[in-house]
Amino acid sequence: MLRAIQNFGSSSSGFVSQRLKPHGNCALSLVPISNKPSPLSPSHPRKPTANVSLIKGRCFRAFPVSCTGSESNPDVTSPSSPATFKSTGNIRKINFCQLCGGPTKHEIPDGEEKMRAICTLCGKIAYENPKMVVGCLIEHDNKILLCKRKIHPSYGLWTLPAGYMEIGESASEGAIRETWEEAGADVEVLSPFAQLDIPLIGQTYIIFLAKLKRLHFYPGPESSDCKLFSLDDIPFDSLAFSSMLVTLNLYVADRKVGSPKFHYGTINKRPGTSPSDIQAYTLDYHLKS
Repeated sequence: MLRAIQNFGSSSSGFVSQRLKPHGNCALSLVPISNKPSPLSPSHPRKPTANVSLIKGRCFRAFPVSCTGSESNPDVTSPSSPATFKSTGNIRKINFCQLCGGPTKHEIPDGEEKMRAICTLCGKIAYENPKMVVGCLIEHDNKILLCKRKIHPSYGLWTLPAGYMEIGESASEGAIRETWEEAGADVEVLSPFAQLDIPLIGQTYIIFLAKLKRLHFYPGPESSDCKLFSLDDIPFDSLAFSSMLVTLNLYVADRKVGSPKFHYGTINKRPGTSPSDIQAYTLDYHLKS
């Protein structure tokens, strides 16, 4: 999946490139930004071993993307000039060195372009990297499994089982673990469904399509309820995060016209809006297989 994102320019065909905007209660409008017409308008039992099986024969191909500038994307250039992207993430101020505890200064190191925290005693430069969030979109009898959060943020709202990836595990293993912890469900990963970057908060979501190995699930310590929802009954007005809103809308749209595709996109929150306003975003650089 990640290779598919990294190898742009390896084929002569094109990903569908669109901007996805929320409107109304939860519906999304797809606005093409490509210069080519789009063809689509008590105690828990022992944890299971992560047994990952990917669908054989499914291919995700990377294609070049043609973009033009727009009012909400002034940094996207035309195909005739190199594209430049500005970082939109928050820079956390680090006051003390994580290695020796000495005070830091903030400046741009030689040969770099970003402001960094540099220790004034040992010279160590502090680099911060995005967090990986992994989870599963579980299909069963034309329904999907959601969990109601029992922790903050977004207490009492619905989400796909997902959480931070741990050191020593793959993305799919992390998604299986998080599903077990939050929904008590033993699942088999089928294929990647979406990679969604959120630069403002330094997170990348990787969501996998998965199926239940057996029809058994229960709320974990971080969930107050787990439930299978038909596509028409998904609680779009009570979802926890913009990433869940985007993922579920993409899934429903795919199901209405056929089978799920693979999606990549960048979720950009609108400046000045509250983090709790999950509809205040645009989905930019949207690619799908």
